Amino acid sequence: MEANKMWLSLPKDFRKQLIANVYCTNCSDTVTITDFIIVDHPVGVMLDGKCENCGSKVARVVEMDE
Repeated sequence: MEANKMWLSLPKDFRKQLIANVYCTNCSDTVTITDFIIVDHPVGVMLDGKCENCGSKVARVVEMDE
C-alpha cells in the first residue's frame, strides 16, 4: 500500500516515462513494462512485470527521496 502511494506521488507524465523505459535482458533493449505490480524496495519502489515485446520478466527500481 505504501509503495503505491509513493508511486502515485510522482507526476503522471514521469510515471509514463518510467513505464516506457525498462531494460529487457531477453530483447537486449529498452521496452515498455506491462502487467506490473508496484512493490516496496529499500531505495523506493520497484515495478515488477513483463516485457511488452517478448513477455519476459522485467523490473524497474525507482529511487524515491524521503
